[in-house]
Amino acid sequence: MNLSTLKNKNLQEVNGLLDIKDRDILVERFVSLGLPSKKSEEYRYFDVEKLLEKEYKTLTYVPKTLRVSDKIEIVDGVVVAAPQGLRVYNEACGQIDMDHFDPLYYLGHLLSPQAIKIELDGDTEVEIEHKFTQSNALINYRIVLYTQANRHATVYENFVEEGIENSLVLYGYDMHISQDSSLRVVKMQRMQNSGYSMVASHKINVARNAHAVFKSFDLGGDNALQLLKVELDERAHVDAGHLLYLNSEAKRGTVSQIVHRGEHSTSKQEAKNILDGESRGIFDALIRVEKSGKYTKAEQNSKAILLHDKAYMAAKPQLEIYIDELEASHGATTGQLSEKQLFYLQSRGISRVEARKILVIAFANTLIETVKDSRHQERIKKAFEEVFYLAHKKDN
Repeated sequence: MNLSTLKNKNLQEVNGLLDIKDRDILVERFVSLGLPSKKSEEYRYFDVEKLLEKEYKTLTYVPKTLRVSDKIEIVDGVVVAAPQGLRVYNEACGQIDMDHFDPLYYLGHLLSPQAIKIELDGDTEVEIEHKFTQSNALINYRIVLYTQANRHATVYENFVEEGIENSLVLYGYDMHISQDSSLRVVKMQRMQNSGYSMVASHKINVARNAHAVFKSFDLGGDNALQLLKVELDERAHVDAGHLLYLNSEAKRGTVSQIVHRGEHSTSKQEAKNILDGESRGIFDALIRVEKSGKYTKAEQNSKAILLHDKAYMAAKPQLEIYIDELEASHGATTGQLSEKQLFYLQSRGISRVEARKILVIAFANTLIETVKDSRHQERIKKAFEEVFYLAHKKDN
């Protein structure tokens, strides 16, 4: 399959190319947005056309009998294992956002008519491991996740690959956080010559009095983009944090929209970006307050440290406000490590590479330490150090 063949096609042509029936509303929405290109606002800093123009083999997604495991294991878009008693099954997604900003959100649903549904019962904690084993493949799947009212759940997400090359992963979540409940999502993705690129397009619905936490830790090289839309009901809250440590020629980051629909809803979004080599970090984030979102409180901030003169940060925090009764702030800064601090550490017998690591870890720690589970904190710090030392191996 070559996804670029969908460019500038009408409804009938898209239906024919994708062999789709009875999904005209979704196809019309995809056609109205168009296949993303370098001219698309959300993809202007990410070379999506290079990914879409490649020829990929398609996979067959046949549900399997699940073995019992301590985590949910998804291999090439198919669930193969799950904790005992956890409801995980395949079913058509019944609640698709018809106002999402990302055309690949709709393409993902069109390519995956049967979504992976996960129902988080009660106060629970679960790990989801995505594994990719197919080379030269388009790996596409959608996950629908539900919480129960008045309950509190945590999801830890990580990614592994097995010696693959030239694959594209197109996946994403539709998360539904019920009234008076909370969901904490911690994503850790290390990509370093991983053999695949990724576009992850998510939608999070946060119901009345509910609380969402979405923390992403993206480390290493390669190309990946997460596109995130969050809708907040009355007195709902989202706390979003994004840590990038990039090297080589990586292009990775976050494009997001946080939409305040309900009164007294609140949001906090923080991005910390550490860019090495010839990498490009992306933080293109919009907070929109609707007329119905009176008494909103919204805070957004991006900070970046450039470790190389060819590294580049594309930071674009934005506010779109339609009312006066609110509190809102946003900002972005980009700089370099302090030479005075580096000199001080080196004067104490610490090598320059170690001094740089100490300072960037200190910069990143305010986000890493928001991960409540100390085991996962250590996993993130260990992955960070491994990627950092790999990038600076020749300097040691």
